Amino acid sequence: MNPIVNRIKTEFKNNPDLIVKEISLTRFTNLYIIFLETVSGSDKVNDYILKNIVLKKDEITKRNFASFLAGPNTVQVNEEDQMEFYLTNGFTLVILKNQIFAIETKADLTRSINISDVEPSIMGPKDAFTENYQTNIGLIKRRIKSNTLKIENRIIGRKTNTQVGVLYFDDITDKNLVNNILEKLELIDIDGIIDSSSLAFLLDGENKSIYPTVYQTERPDIVSMALLEGKIVIMMDTSPMALILPSYLIDYINPNFDNYNKSINVNFIKILRIIAFFITIVTPALYIALINYNQEAIPTTLLINFAIQRDGVPFPAVIETIIMLLVCEVLRESDLRFPSSYGSAISVLGAIIIGEASVSAGIVTPIMIIIVAITFISNLIFTSTELNNSIRFFRVIFIIGAALFGLYGLALAFLYFLIYTANTTSFNHLYLAPFSPYDKSYFHDVVIKSPLRKDTKRSKLFVYQNTTKEKENH
Repeated sequence: MNPIVNRIKTEFKNNPDLIVKEISLTRFTNLYIIFLETVSGSDKVNDYILKNIVLKKDEITKRNFASFLAGPNTVQVNEEDQMEFYLTNGFTLVILKNQIFAIETKADLTRSINISDVEPSIMGPKDAFTENYQTNIGLIKRRIKSNTLKIENRIIGRKTNTQVGVLYFDDITDKNLVNNILEKLELIDIDGIIDSSSLAFLLDGENKSIYPTVYQTERPDIVSMALLEGKIVIMMDTSPMALILPSYLIDYINPNFDNYNKSINVNFIKILRIIAFFITIVTPALYIALINYNQEAIPTTLLINFAIQRDGVPFPAVIETIIMLLVCEVLRESDLRFPSSYGSAISVLGAIIIGEASVSAGIVTPIMIIIVAITFISNLIFTSTELNNSIRFFRVIFIIGAALFGLYGLALAFLYFLIYTANTTSFNHLYLAPFSPYDKSYFHDVVIKSPLRKDTKRSKLFVYQNTTKEKENH
């Protein structure tokens, strides 16, 4: 028995999916074909390897052995330690004496390309990434046909051997940032990594900030736009989400698929989203401040109406607000966990029943139901789970400030919000950009969209070369 084959059998002991085929070429020479049937396609093994070798085994010698191996990707393995990597990645090993060749025979274990579920849009492309690395790279290269688009591949995980690719434009992207990312990837030493979110935590710190500092998307068109702007994209095998960096707060409020609409129409939506961001954070706290401390700011007629509604309610406004916010958070979480076919119906029904019953029982006031409804309807605009967690955190901060000091506490909470956000960074880029520091090009990309003909420059926030996107027409 060949010692290389013995080593493989020992390493993959108690793995019933290991298939070892022995083919006798001469009386003293045997050829071995080894693959894992769970990750390799048996039809590909048969078409690429077995047919050629079995039909022409009398012609095979050690010198011409490689010429009989067909396959789209054939690699000569020079180190025996690499055999495990190729086997577990769907390659078939063909061994003749001390020669080892790996032929790609990967089984189709991924789902087909579907529409985007997490980031739906009315206009623009509908395709979304899958869990297959090569398919995802293909979706990007289908849009960007340039030899300056570079991909740096790395393998991460001692047990998972997960392929990770860093994509950037060689003639646009800041090389210092690229080198920084590659250095951080090299320093990752972990048993396994299953999803791109874990990779994002390892790259930029899981507890560094409550804000998301690495933008995750399942849309190849958003990735292509980010690359053309000069950002860096990280793709990972087994994950349908791409990582875009650096990212800023405004990227989560105004996503890039706004670019599929006319600027004069979409700017209203962009401003509306920014307003909704502050409404969902401040509204409950503003109600508490006005009811408890600053009644003089409420018109008399409305104040009398509020007083009548609160007659008989056993809880102060702060407790009333916290109870209703907790109930709505539970309803939203149940909506996410339920199957999509009836999850929304249950959450809507639960909200109606609980709201009506709470008012009838005198536990909360009708105005409290309106306040909570406005808060959560404004929150529905934002699809990023990490951003929603940040919103929830600041909502609590504003409620605490309003409960303690009224409108003055509200102002203190807003000051804390500005200081915290201004001190947050994404790969050494300030999170409040393009407001602080102000950048005209990026401001007119994501805050107030300029007409396409006037969008001629890349932002100098992350690009120091080749800043021209389109030559101006004079």
